[in-house]
Amino acid sequence: KHVCCTRQKDRLVRAMTDSGAAVEGGDLTSKDYYFDSYAHYGIHEEMLKDEVRTLTYRAAIMQNRDLFKGKVVLDVGCGTGILSMFAARAGAKHVYGVDFSSIIEQAKTIVVDNDLAEKVTLIRGKCEEIELPVDKVDIIISEWMGYALLYESMLPSVLFARDKWLVPGGLMLPDRTTMLVSAIEDHRFKEEKINWWENVYGFNMSCIKELATLEPLVDTVPPEQIVSDYCRIKDIDTTTCTAADLDFTAPFKIVAARDDFVHALVIHFDTYFGKLRSPCEFSTGPLAMRTHWKQTVFYLPEVLEVLAGEEISGTISCTPNASNPRDLDFVIGYAFNGERMSSTATSTYKMR
Repeated sequence: KHVCCTRQKDRLVRAMTDSGAAVEGGDLTSKDYYFDSYAHYGIHEEMLKDEVRTLTYRAAIMQNRDLFKGKVVLDVGCGTGILSMFAARAGAKHVYGVDFSSIIEQAKTIVVDNDLAEKVTLIRGKCEEIELPVDKVDIIISEWMGYALLYESMLPSVLFARDKWLVPGGLMLPDRTTMLVSAIEDHRFKEEKINWWENVYGFNMSCIKELATLEPLVDTVPPEQIVSDYCRIKDIDTTTCTAADLDFTAPFKIVAARDDFVHALVIHFDTYFGKLRSPCEFSTGPLAMRTHWKQTVFYLPEVLEVLAGEEISGTISCTPNASNPRDLDFVIGYAFNGERMSSTATSTYKMR
């Protein structure tokens, strides 16, 4: 059975705004909601306790001390300052951490309490609006990835910082990420989460079932439910990509590994620190160690009955939402022609 996703950030935002804890000066916009949600320590606790995430970043920095020694480093979205402090301890000449959330006020205390105030300077603001005390930096580090890689992603801000401050040939950490798709059998959870709306204490609430299907589910997928191989649908090189590259349509083809039913497609991402002397990487896939990113599940409009070796092919479009670019709109179209059945469909999903 799935481990239920709390969507903790959204709950905290609603709790803060419902209780009147809003940004000073007026109403919150959807973009302010994003930054204000990161003011709560609970979000950072979840990320820091994600050892796959945090220990990989630490390894990428501390196992490459020679690349950090004497260098100026920029940490985009520094949060509690953990990556900034790793970089300082790795021998960086100076580290500048930038974050718009009020958590940076606690981070400043953390830096002082760990005797790193002379090496780490934290600046509250948006990368697009602040100025650094230096003209250029040698290395940019950032944990910018969101659910399904690009949901609530800081990558546009990271790319802005790269274009403005990174020296030619400077390092980006991470330097590459990939999005992958696979198929899962998920009868039990779909019955409990989606089909349940067909009969709610004797009442037909199927209209909500349709709404529930349109929202991707961020959840932990048990590895035994994977019924296909993986197909890479997007490769992002942070040293060269542009913000326009984050709006894309990609083809996919996945092959069934066994006879089974397919209820949903699943997107996860892998992250690489490959341009280092001691490279590192981690995966958020169902077969890897669990991370706080989990996986993102897209339920199909029809259950597919597949036999081993049969193919599901189609396209996946991912577009930043027009009203709030940190949200995502997905369109998934597929065609399946198997021995037991055939199916073709196109569905739109809204990740909010």
